[in-house]
Amino acid sequence: MAPKSFILYALPTFLSFSGISAIDYFVTNEAAKTPGGIRFTNEIGIPYTTHKMGTINDFIWSTILQENNPLDRKPVDYVNLYIVEFDGAEGITWGNNNINVSSIYLNGYEGDLKWEFTSLLYHEMTHVFQWDGEGHTPSMLVEGIADYTILRADYAPPGFAKPGQGDRWDQGYDFTARFLEYCDGINSGFVAKFNKKMRFNYDVKYFKELTGKPVDQLWNEYKANYGH
Repeated sequence: MAPKSFILYALPTFLSFSGISAIDYFVTNEAAKTPGGIRFTNEIGIPYTTHKMGTINDFIWSTILQENNPLDRKPVDYVNLYIVEFDGAEGITWGNNNINVSSIYLNGYEGDLKWEFTSLLYHEMTHVFQWDGEGHTPSMLVEGIADYTILRADYAPPGFAKPGQGDRWDQGYDFTARFLEYCDGINSGFVAKFNKKMRFNYDVKYFKELTGKPVDQLWNEYKANYGH
C-alpha cells in the first residue's frame, strides 16, 4: 500500500521488542498528545503492541505463508509501527517494513479498541511479509490475502463478508479473502502456495496451476456453492 503524508504532533515515545521470529519490532507513538494517541496509550499500549507483532509475525510465517524455511521469506530484519495523526485509512503499510496506524481512527472507534487494533495488525503485518510478484500482483488480491490472515486468525470484525458474498473474485479485502478460503478447501495451503509463486512475478494462471481450474470457473462454482 502506498504511503500517505502525515504530520508529527509529538515527540516519539517508542519501545523495541525481539520475538521468537528473530525480528526487531519498534513502536513509536508520534501522536502521543492527541486524543487517539492518548487512547492508544491507555487502552492498548506499546508493550502489548510489540509483543503482539512478534506473535502475528510467527503466525504469518507458520500458518498463512507456511515459510518454515528462512530462505523462502522476505528479507525483513525489523518492522516499524507508528501511531500517526492522519485521516482516510485505518492503517497503511509502506516502504516494505513500515506501518502507520491512524490515531484519528483509533479515537473514533466504538467498541473493544484493543481487539480491533489487533485485527488491523494481522492485516498490515501480512503486507510486510507477503510476496507481491515484485509489484505485479493486483492490489485487491494483495489486500485479500491480508484479510485472509484476519479470517484465519479469528479476528474478522463485524460486517466481514460471509462465504459466497461479492461481485468479483478480485473485489478485494474480505470478499477476496472468502474466495481464497474456498480455494484453500480445494487445495490445502492454497494461499501459501500462491504466495510462493508470486515471489518474482504474478500470473492469473496460478489459480489453474494450483486447482486445475481457471479463476473465472472457480469464482462461478464458489458463488453457486453458496447459492449466490
